[in-house]
Amino acid sequence: MFHSGFHLVESCKSCRKILSSEQLDSFGSRAYTSARMFPKIVFFLALIFTITPWSSPPIALAIGLVFGLFFTHPYLKQTKSFSKTLLQVCVVGLGFGMNLQQVIRAGRSGFIYTALGIAGTMVLGIALGRLLKVAETNALLISVGTAICGGSAIAAVGPVAGANDEEMSISLGTVFILNSVALLIFPAIGLAVGLSESQFGLWAALAIHDTSSVVGAASKYGAGALAVGTTVKLARALWIVPLTIGTAFIKRHEARIQWPWFILFFCLAAVINTYLPADSVVYPWIVKLARIGLTVTLFLIGCGISKATLQKVGVRPMVQGVVLWIIVGVLSLLLIRAGVIGL
Repeated sequence: MFHSGFHLVESCKSCRKILSSEQLDSFGSRAYTSARMFPKIVFFLALIFTITPWSSPPIALAIGLVFGLFFTHPYLKQTKSFSKTLLQVCVVGLGFGMNLQQVIRAGRSGFIYTALGIAGTMVLGIALGRLLKVAETNALLISVGTAICGGSAIAAVGPVAGANDEEMSISLGTVFILNSVALLIFPAIGLAVGLSESQFGLWAALAIHDTSSVVGAASKYGAGALAVGTTVKLARALWIVPLTIGTAFIKRHEARIQWPWFILFFCLAAVINTYLPADSVVYPWIVKLARIGLTVTLFLIGCGISKATLQKVGVRPMVQGVVLWIIVGVLSLLLIRAGVIGL
């Protein structure tokens, strides 16, 4: 009788141990699932917010930066390729809000500034890279990104220059960080120094790296700034083609050149808007959707900048990028304010 009771008690203890182990495993599994799901939930909630009327390009970028720094991006690979495509589609959509005559006038007026600006920035950037002892490829890519159009230029020239993944990451990280800062502070600086919309659009196109941030900052400043900034920046982006070909010739090896075809479609959209019925109710909706898409794009770009990206940037490439960007930004602002360059 005593032995039977003893065995019964021991059996109950064993059952409790088994149950406790199963409960712990279940709890651990639920905690692991929650840890994986939480960043996804935050990501989608933030993404939904970016398409609401309360959001704007700078706010979307800031939210993306906070997410990228504090959470592990659950869809990093997917959003990288998607954001690039979405940016190009949005730029084409914005073409339906442009008048072709205005596009041609802004592009023609900014041609000489673009040519001189790109040449001067490249020479200065490479010289700074040598002075700071930045790796040759990194110095070239940071200079290209600053001179033309940020990540798009680096993505086009990088493979031609024989850059590896680490060099691409360092250069893109440097440009994206500075690009993000420019988007947030340029409108405030423009208002503080009293730039007109046309002047601000020209300054943004000359001094901000990526097309997305030029459009984001210019749209925040005004419709006139958006028109000038977009057209001058797109005209500037066309220089990707000769610079990439020139780099391939200097490097003397085969490389696939990424042609900016979206610029052709932007011009086509401007032709349609100019010469087809101007009172069409469709065009304003296309432009509105394009601006929402642009805001989403900036959020996705911000999400792609992580702590690891900041660590990979390093000190020397960042110093080169910052000094080069400040010189270009300040010099172009002074020339515009003095009336030396303008549209």
